[in-house]
Amino acid sequence: MKLVFAIVSNDDSTLLIQALIEAKYSVTKLSTTGGFLKSGNTTLLIGTEEKEVDNVISIIKSYSKQRVQPMPVISSKEFGMIQSQFIDVQVGGATIFVIDVDRYEKV
Repeated sequence: MKLVFAIVSNDDSTLLIQALIEAKYSVTKLSTTGGFLKSGNTTLLIGTEEKEVDNVISIIKSYSKQRVQPMPVISSKEFGMIQSQFIDVQVGGATIFVIDVDRYEKV
């Protein structure tokens, strides 16, 4: 038995969860916040048999696309003036962890 942790963007989570459920996988959703952009993420917990892990990861990859988002960068100028600029930052995609499960019970 394996436990797949997938950290995905909130923007991708609804369709991803729907696809996993349609594929007959049990999914637990946790709302989380990313550290870099302080943006909302969703952490999914998917318990599955070892032979199904590659299929689960394939579904996650299909629904977790990377994209570019402008992010404000504030820099100070002389005489106390502040200038705001934007840089493009790559967001989205998925961070996936797969761990062994020693014991599983559904009661």
